Amino acid sequence: MRTCEICGKRPSVGNNVSHANNKTKRRWEPNLQEVRAAAPGGSGVKRILVCTRCIRSGRVTKVAPGAQARYAATATKPS
Repeated sequence: MRTCEICGKRPSVGNNVSHANNKTKRRWEPNLQEVRAAAPGGSGVKRILVCTRCIRSGRVTKVAPGAQARYAATATKPS
């Protein structure tokens, strides 16, 4: 089952309801995108599945391709 790795959003279930009030099961899938993001703990860059709401709200630190070495160098520097 596909789940957002930040907020845990997962598919929800319900019914399609026709005009004749017939009911059939259906699923609403979350809008998940695979992004290159900074791994927690400063351990580099990982590809994770994240919902678009988490991306838009800034809960994910996206990292550009090729920036892994730069990110690892700045994560290890003491501030």
